Amino acid sequence: MSSIKNLIYFLLCLSFSIIIGAAFYEHLVIWPRAFSLPPQSLYMFQGEFGLNSAIFWQAIHPITLLLFIVVLLLMWKSERRKNVLIALTGYAIILIVTFIYFVPELMSLINTKYELTVNQDLVNRGSTWEMLSIIRLFFLIILAFILYSGLTKDAQRNH
Repeated sequence: MSSIKNLIYFLLCLSFSIIIGAAFYEHLVIWPRAFSLPPQSLYMFQGEFGLNSAIFWQAIHPITLLLFIVVLLLMWKSERRKNVLIALTGYAIILIVTFIYFVPELMSLINTKYELTVNQDLVNRGSTWEMLSIIRLFFLIILAFILYSGLTKDAQRNH
């Protein structure tokens, strides 16, 4: 049973790592380009062939939450419970903030009507969104270290 618990914990860590990797990718490749000359640069998200990363995010978050719940149940009486609870609580707070601020603001930005003239308000909003998103990513990395450190603890019951 311990090897199954370890495997599921590992899958949770992998899923959490995928989230962090995708966020890094977006911050290195997509957001600097998207917010470079808005609204013209935001056109990359529009039209029939526009970039739609929402498909990825809408799949990975439920998978990760499900893994968190399963791992929490499996580790409830182990030394790992504290690590899982802290990471899950932090992740839930991040998701709530994401749905309250980040997603609506991003949708507002990327759905801006195409124009050739740079809109300074959009530049400022995009810059603020990106800076706050990097801070969010920083907190995800801290939570990941807390979660991963649980792998060093016993998966069996506390003695």
